[in-house]
Amino acid sequence: MSKSNIPADLKYAKTHEWARVEEDGTITVGITDHAQELLGDLVFVELPDEGQEVEAEEQCAVVESVKAASDIYSPVAGEVIAINSSLNDSPQLVNSGPYDDGWLFKLKPTNLKMDLAQLLSAAQYKEQIQNE
Repeated sequence: MSKSNIPADLKYAKTHEWARVEEDGTITVGITDHAQELLGDLVFVELPDEGQEVEAEEQCAVVESVKAASDIYSPVAGEVIAINSSLNDSPQLVNSGPYDDGWLFKLKPTNLKMDLAQLLSAAQYKEQIQNE
């Protein structure tokens, strides 16, 4: 049984990314507590470029741990408007705070309603990781 933190106010991709809709309509994206637990200590994060257009479910970033490298997929389509440059020097922020200091990038979504409908609720995501 996973003891992962799964905030109820976020949406989740089956590939273990989370999406938070901000007050200004942008989306903050990161990897879940469960994903960082599986990966172990992160040593490197490769983020998308600001201004890059990404599609929902498109591979757009990479996180590397001492165990493995893992592709990160965008949970929604949009334009990358910010990246968490703190991760260049401190990739372990993803381990210590996957939902706050360890966020990966922010998007200006192109079709938010449709993309969010494809994502999992916290309860659905919890069920998925219990069944893995």
